[in-house]
Amino acid sequence: MAIEIPTDLTPELVPLSWLLGTWSGNGRLGAGEADAEYFTQTATFATNGLPYLQYTAESWLTDEQGTVLRPLSVETGFWQLDRTMNDADGGPGMVPADIVPALRTADDVEALRNADGGFDIMATILHPGGIAELYYGSIKGPQIQLSTDAVMRGAGAKDYKAATRIFGLVNGELYWRWDAAADGKSLEAHASAALRKIS
Repeated sequence: MAIEIPTDLTPELVPLSWLLGTWSGNGRLGAGEADAEYFTQTATFATNGLPYLQYTAESWLTDEQGTVLRPLSVETGFWQLDRTMNDADGGPGMVPADIVPALRTADDVEALRNADGGFDIMATILHPGGIAELYYGSIKGPQIQLSTDAVMRGAGAKDYKAATRIFGLVNGELYWRWDAAADGKSLEAHASAALRKIS
């Protein structure tokens, strides 16, 4: 599958550009055991000209044939290269950024390569029910590995302590796996899916 990089893409999003678009497909909860429940998911990665990707994923429980039974979850967040913010970056809040991106050239981005030849990344993912995750990890080509650095929970939120996520582009499909430490258990398989790009 050829990866098209938009000509107006902020330079530092080029390493993440293979994620852009809307993806849809099916998965299984847990480790995919024989009795594990099925789900379908639509995930979108979009950009608005700023140096991060906006992320939204909605999931629905299905039967084995893929018939939707009921809503399962929704999450939203932001993915970006992990770097020190500078005066050209926007924020905090509504403090405007410079018109020109903070990283202006491919050489500026290449300077951020890590020792493994990839890039360090950060993702913030929010869930209903008072849970927010801050992930750090790396991207190398079309492969991503993330681990939580922090999980914030509201006073009434369910127990959720840590997570890891992996993503990879294989034969044009976005495969992902999510392991979580929740409900008093240590890190274990939570869900996985294979998604096809639909737009």
